[in-house]
Amino acid sequence: MDRRQDIQNAVEVLRKGGIILYPTDTVWGIGCDATNAEAVEKVYKMKQRDDSKAMICLVDSDARLQRYVRNVPNVAWDIMELATKPTTVILDNGVNLAPNLLAEDGSIAMRITQEEFSKELCYRFQKPIVSTSVNISGEPPAQNFCDISEEMLAKADYVCFSRRQEKKPHTPSSIIRLTEDGVVSIIRR
Repeated sequence: MDRRQDIQNAVEVLRKGGIILYPTDTVWGIGCDATNAEAVEKVYKMKQRDDSKAMICLVDSDARLQRYVRNVPNVAWDIMELATKPTTVILDNGVNLAPNLLAEDGSIAMRITQEEFSKELCYRFQKPIVSTSVNISGEPPAQNFCDISEEMLAKADYVCFSRRQEKKPHTPSSIIRLTEDGVVSIIRR
């Protein structure tokens, strides 16, 4: 299957509220429509994770990010531009997203992906996509397709074909918390 068809299949599943497993700019991810509360709930159940622990969303561009955060501080753009590895930014006042995706304080973790497959997937879907590591909460994340458990494969509505043969080390993104008043905290290096 070619990448275009793979992305088209994944987008169709996302639009129907389904769950996908897909390669990202970091580890393999569990994805769903970040604006669909029922789909988000399915991901929490799949990971056996408390919904008070917010999840990351991927977007394809600065413009898309700005549609889902009320006010992006200028320092966020500098951090994302200067980052040497995939960097997730936790920002205050997430909007237009599933309420159960936002942290209790209304913040949201967002990352603009630069990786070819996930960037095109986000672009074609035209909304943020949840991107949480493929694993049961507390277990190691699936760095490559071959690391994904049969249990997780069986729970997904669609498993992308792209990059399945890859076997190389991948690590989760850096996570930086930014408040509207410019306070910066490093959550994960």
